[in-house]
Amino acid sequence: MARRLRRVGAHAASWPWWVQVALVYIASRLVSACIFMAAALQQGVNPWFPPAPDYWNFITIWDGRWYAEAANNGYPSALPVDANGGVAENSWAFYPLFPFLARALGALTGLATLPALTVIAVVAGLGAAMVAYKLFREFAGRTTALWALTFFSMFPVSAILQVPYAESLNTLLLAGSLLLVVRRNYLGAMPVVVLMCLSRPTGVPFAAMAGLLLLHHLWKRFGRRSGPDAVPTDAVPTDAVPTLRDLGSLAALVVVSVAGALAWPAIAWAVTGDPSAYTKTETVWRGADLIPFKPWFETGQMLFGPVLGILAPFVFVALFALLMLSKPVRALGIELRLWCTCYMGYLLVFLHPQTSTFRMLLPLFPLALSAAWLSRSKAYRGTVVVMFFLLQIVWIVWLWAWAQLPGGGDYPP
Repeated sequence: MARRLRRVGAHAASWPWWVQVALVYIASRLVSACIFMAAALQQGVNPWFPPAPDYWNFITIWDGRWYAEAANNGYPSALPVDANGGVAENSWAFYPLFPFLARALGALTGLATLPALTVIAVVAGLGAAMVAYKLFREFAGRTTALWALTFFSMFPVSAILQVPYAESLNTLLLAGSLLLVVRRNYLGAMPVVVLMCLSRPTGVPFAAMAGLLLLHHLWKRFGRRSGPDAVPTDAVPTDAVPTLRDLGSLAALVVVSVAGALAWPAIAWAVTGDPSAYTKTETVWRGADLIPFKPWFETGQMLFGPVLGILAPFVFVALFALLMLSKPVRALGIELRLWCTCYMGYLLVFLHPQTSTFRMLLPLFPLALSAAWLSRSKAYRGTVVVMFFLLQIVWIVWLWAWAQLPGGGDYPP
């Protein structure tokens, strides 16, 4: 059996890269589908359908219904209010690109909205895997890049790539934007970034990353020391120092990224007449107004007590800083490290930490390459895949399957 597996592996190594990537992605999605189907058999009474639903119904719950609402009925021209006069849950919290693509696909093919959303999610997930692999190949060889892709495809929350959520579409556009930035094709990145900003709220950290990258490149171009200790210009690789054209294009990308990040809140303002329409809607689910950083300290106190809870966010930041300074992460290059840092900073400022936080870690997928670099041992890499598989079971059974809490509601995935 071992010899046969080695022969199959040697034969597969000669296949085109896109075939290898597609097989990894499809295999991982079949694994997730099996977990979903097993969990669906145990699903009891829930708000959407009878107990023990089939696979296709089971994967369309939670936010998938909100995306279907946006696709079918658009966005309200006035913010709905609840019995207490506060803003009620509504579709303005869900960015428009994903539901509008589903509406277009439904018009072309006759598919119902939820199946159309699912098709787009699965296809976009495959595209995300392809582009992520090409991004990994900018820094690593074929084998390591494939292992990194496997880690990404089997990540505990990777099942979200095949359900009607916008994560797969956003990951595709984010990976494409990062790949173009790494290649310094800043003008080509602009339309991709705009679409990314209309798929999920990743525009703010991307704009911060682009701005910091511009400052970094400005320093490399103009901030080097002069004098006898300076590095001679001809000693610096030609591709390391950005050209004036690069700087101008990157500055334009910063402007486009900022505009893209503000586009959806501005559209919500224009349609509803309320300048805070988007943020008011977004904070409905957390049950409190948006106060930067505060939710992390509140959650820390809830989990660890009044003293350790205050220290917990600082410990988390210190550990993440150590991760960013580790050798495998430093090998990712300035662009990907800046992205991971800015995105985590965005979560620290604006996120209310809860069970959905696990899903929101998916944009940190470049760290999968660092995990693959940590060791070339097949035992290590295989153990990571098995661990991710087991944690994926935990995520689906604990968070995707619905079970009412004693006080009502459930933990969202």
